[in-house]
Amino acid sequence: MKNFVAVGAGRMGRGIAIAFAYAGHRIALVDLRPRTLQAWQKLCDEARAEITGSLQGLAQLGVLRADQVDAIAARVDLVDAANAPQALAAADLVFEGVPETMGAKREAFEQLNRHCRDDAVLTSTTSSILVTQLAGLVRRPERFFNMHWLNPAYLIPVVELSTHPATDPQAVARTREVMEAIGKLPVVCGVAPGYIVPRLQALIMNEAARMVEEGVASAEEIDKATRYGLGLRFAALGVVEFIDFGGADILHHASREMSGSIDAARYTAPAVIGKMVADNRLGLKTGSGFYDYSGRDVAAYRRDVLARTLGMLKHAGLWRPPGEVPHLTETVA
Repeated sequence: MKNFVAVGAGRMGRGIAIAFAYAGHRIALVDLRPRTLQAWQKLCDEARAEITGSLQGLAQLGVLRADQVDAIAARVDLVDAANAPQALAAADLVFEGVPETMGAKREAFEQLNRHCRDDAVLTSTTSSILVTQLAGLVRRPERFFNMHWLNPAYLIPVVELSTHPATDPQAVARTREVMEAIGKLPVVCGVAPGYIVPRLQALIMNEAARMVEEGVASAEEIDKATRYGLGLRFAALGVVEFIDFGGADILHHASREMSGSIDAARYTAPAVIGKMVADNRLGLKTGSGFYDYSGRDVAAYRRDVLARTLGMLKHAGLWRPPGEVPHLTETVA
């Protein structure tokens, strides 16, 4: 794959364009809506300003040189509706990013079906519509799946690939190679509302807002706790890895207490946790949990987790050298 197209010249399309341009690739940013010359020029100016501004921000943070900004931005080709067919016909990989309505998606895929080659891989960046709902709009559904980028798209490495039963594994494999080559970390999930990250995020954000509402803590205190407690630990350990590391029994008991004292609907543990406790598959301490630790050097793994956590502490500027006990200068009678 060497020809890339982002369809929809809004925030998501621009972010994807930056990601590919930064990695050294040309990419067409295609607008499918017919516009007057004046309206098209306005869109171009806005897109160019955002792309250049984002790259200048990276330069100010020292991740690229200021004299590289214009060259990277120039790798993004803005394409209007009249020239869209030619750009789509050349595309190997397409990212649809039009507004989040079935009507807008249907119109976009009608054009993609008409102009894209049979061997092109088509993806939708939708954050709310199931892949199975969109697959029916695509002429070659086996070469289609959802790809959810996390904002800002050019910065956050994870992209979530949501496949449907007819998706060709080879199309996914080829796309994963491309995404990894531009510095992304693709993760695959099935047909699921909210993918992985938004589904977890929504629970955490709603609970944080609820704690502010209930007067449990101020917004500032909650943010301090999540940045340097919750967030720091989950930056060092994955969520499921964290369950195994601490023990499924700890989650089981904590969930039981909070489901009784706060809200059963929100805090009752899923059946899989109860079964793991009953089977004594508690995680690292019993040798099996969500992961299998048989034959693994557990001491080395614990050191690795400690190193990851220390790395996050140092990054946050919160790690201090050991203190020294002051010498006693007076004798106690």
